[in-house]
Parts: sequence; C-alpha cells; structure tokens
Amino acid sequence: MTNIIEVKNLTKKFDDFVAVKDVSFSVEEGNIFAFLGPNGAGKSTTIKMLTTLLHPTSGSLSINGFDPMKEPDKVRHSFGIVFQDPSLDEDLTALENLQLHGVLYHVPKNILKKRIDEMLALVELLDRRNDFVRDFSGGMKRRLEIARGLLHHPKIMFLDEPTLGLDPQTRNHLWSYVQKLNSDEGITVFFTTHYMEEADRIAKNIAIIDHGVIIAQGSSEELQKQTSTTTLEEAFLKLTGSAIRDELGSSTDRMRSHYHMRHGGGRR
Repeated sequence: MTNIIEVKNLTKKFDDFVAVKDVSFSVEEGNIFAFLGPNGAGKSTTIKMLTTLLHPTSGSLSINGFDPMKEPDKVRHSFGIVFQDPSLDEDLTALENLQLHGVLYHVPKNILKKRIDEMLALVELLDRRNDFVRDFSGGMKRRLEIARGLLHHPKIMFLDEPTLGLDPQTRNHLWSYVQKLNSDEGITVFFTTHYMEEADRIAKNIAIIDHGVIIAQGSSEELQKQTSTTTLEEAFLKLTGSAIRDELGSSTDRMRSHYHMRHGGGRR
C-alpha cells in the first residue's frame, strides 16, 4: 500500500520553545490514523504543518506526493479539513457556505450543485440547506464542516479534535459518517484527539505524542503488546507516566496560534 502522508524528522520551534521535535511517521492510503495525546502535546501544530498553515523549522513532508512548502496549492486540493475551532460563516446558509467553498476550490459549476446535494444528504442536512448556520447545533455545524471538506473530492480528510465539546451521542454519529467515508470512498483519515476511546475504537493506527515527541506508534493491540498491558489507556499510562489531561485547556496550542498570527505565518 502506498503512503499518502510521509513525515521525516519534523521540527517546529517558536523562538526558544520546541513545539514539535524530530517527529517521523507515515500514513498508508485508505488508513484511519490517530494522533493521541493531551492538550498542548503538539497535535495541532503538526496538523497545521501538514495542511500548509505553518512552515516547519526543519524536516520534510509529503502529502499525496506533494511538498507543502513547494507545491502548497496541490497539497490543499488533496485534503479536506475540519478545524478544532469553528470555521463556518454563521451569517450564511448551509448552501451558501458550500457554494463559497466550491468556488474557492474551483469545483466546476456543472457538477457543483449535484455535489453539494450529495454531501448535504451524506451528513443528513439536505433539508436544512437554506437555513442559517447560526441556528445550527454544534453537532450540525461539525457535520456541515465535514460536508464542506469533502466537496472537492479530496484524498485525505484532516480532523483536528473534531468532537471537542460535543455530547457522546453526537460524537458517535460524527464518527459513523467518517467511518462510512473511509469504507465507501477509501478516503484517508488523519485525526487528532485526546479522547482515549476514540483512538481505540476508530483508528487503525495510532501515534502517541506528548511534549512534541512521538513516544510510540502502532495499532491499539500492538501498543498494548509493546507495553504488556490489556487496554490502550494502560498502554498510554505506561508510555507517558500520566493520564490524558482532559480537564486542561489547550493554552499551549493557543499560544502557538497567536504567535503564528502575529508573525505572519499564514498561507503563502
């Protein structure tokens, strides 16, 4: 199987702070891959480098065969993304949000309407297509973000803490859509999470990251075998020496984002 994501010795520094240190991993095409770690572990910083939002300090990246530094437009057309923070225009309708995305990604006009209807039907929002996004629940907004990310037929879907703040039932529904996409269309899924059960239940392969360093990689079963444990949580505790910090805010990632915005690290 071909690796659709290749990362070698990736490092990101903000002045003297090392957010990601010498990270290497690969993701096979059609896989569901999880970055599991506490808030502030370097998950969002890594995903921003993979999606051209941040430039690495050192190391190399390949996304669908393209270098994000040299061919950012080709990389961006290779993936869809659901950000950790809401990114929809709440003053537009669901339909208008998708139409705008279609224009930005040059989806041909003759197929855009059909594609929008297909994606809204997939996430069960077709009957809300003309409603303003500001009236949607948190789960509905996440589903619409998935529909938007899939509109231009990407090969990879990046999901950065996609179920943060959602209730358990909505989280389960969201993952059912993602798993259906993976099985029916073969889309590669790369998601970050600090929810242990999500990584254990959804991901085929897991990389445990903490303090900007990948500590271990493998399937849940392989990680348990490596650590002589019987659950992923036990394996995580043995590898990191600490529990997932669910209760902590992502202040470190916010600090990185603020630094990124102040210093003009946007798409180039």
